[in-house]
Amino acid sequence: MAALESDPMAGLPVVRGSYRFDADLAKTTWFRAGGRAEVLFRPADEADLAAFMTQRPADLPVTVIGVGSNLLVRDGGIPGVTIRLGKGFAGISVEGHDVHAGAGALDLQVAKVAAQAGLAGLEFLVGVPGTIGGAVRMNAGAYGQETGDVVISAHAVDPRGEVHALDPEHLGHSYRHCSVPEGWIFTRCVLHGEPGKAEAIATRMEEIQTNRTASQPTRERTGGSTFRNPPGRKAWELIDAAGCRGLRRGDAIVSEQHCNFLVNTGNASATELEELGEEVRRRVFESQGVRLDWEIRRVGRHPANRGAT
Repeated sequence: MAALESDPMAGLPVVRGSYRFDADLAKTTWFRAGGRAEVLFRPADEADLAAFMTQRPADLPVTVIGVGSNLLVRDGGIPGVTIRLGKGFAGISVEGHDVHAGAGALDLQVAKVAAQAGLAGLEFLVGVPGTIGGAVRMNAGAYGQETGDVVISAHAVDPRGEVHALDPEHLGHSYRHCSVPEGWIFTRCVLHGEPGKAEAIATRMEEIQTNRTASQPTRERTGGSTFRNPPGRKAWELIDAAGCRGLRRGDAIVSEQHCNFLVNTGNASATELEELGEEVRRRVFESQGVRLDWEIRRVGRHPANRGAT
C-alpha cells in the first residue's frame, strides 16, 4: 500500500478499462454518504477483470461494489482498489427459458426483460434494489422468493484471475448467504424462468412495486434492509419492540415507515449511520436478547483510525 499512497499508478496493471483516483463514492451510494476510493477501477469486461486480478500486486487490497444500494462506505474511505462493474457487465439476453445477465445488470431491468420474453418467476426482482451480481452474492430476495431459487449457473473471477463456472451446488445459497469465497467476483449468471402469461406477469410486478412503495422508504436516501431477519423472527418487529422507530443520530434516522431501514435525512455521515445501527442492535439485544446481524455491507476505514477496517 505504501507504493499506492506515494504514487497511485505504482504497481497497477495496464487495463482496457479505466482508473479514477481519489474517487468520491458518496455520490454513488444510495445513502449519499461516506468516504472516497483510493483507486476506482471499472474493467472493460470479464477478460479485463481477470487480467487485472492476475497481474495486481499480491498485497493490494481489492473491494468490489455494485450500484451502492445496500452499501455503507465508511468515512475514512476504501484503501487500495475499488472495483465497480459497469457497462461491460450490464448485458441481458434471453435464450429459451433462460435469462443471461451480466453482474452489473440492474435487478429491475432483468425482471423487465424476462417479462417482455413471457417468462414468469423473476418478477420478485423488481422488489430487489441493486445489481444481479450483488443479488447472487447475498442471495437477495423479496416477496417469498430468493435469487437462489432461480439461478442455474454463474461465473466468477477468483483472486488469482481464474474464471470459474459455478452451478447451484457450488453457489451454496442459503438465507442472505452464498458459500462462494468472499474474494471471488461474480461477472455473470443464468436465471431460469417458466413460460407465463404476459398479463399475469405484469400484474404481479405491479403488485410488488406498489407494495414496496407503500411499505418502504423507497424515495429516501437509504440502504435497503439494514439487518437480516433472525431465525423465526422479523427484524423490524424486534426493532419496533425495542422502541427504535424514529430513533435519530444527527441526520441519520430509523425510518418511521419501516424501522428496518436507516435513512439519511440531510447530511448524515456514514459514521452516524453506522453508530445509529449499532445503537439499534444494542437496544434490541438488551430488551429481547436477540443479536441482529447487519445486512447492509459496511466497507472501508473508520475516520478516527485510518488503519482500522
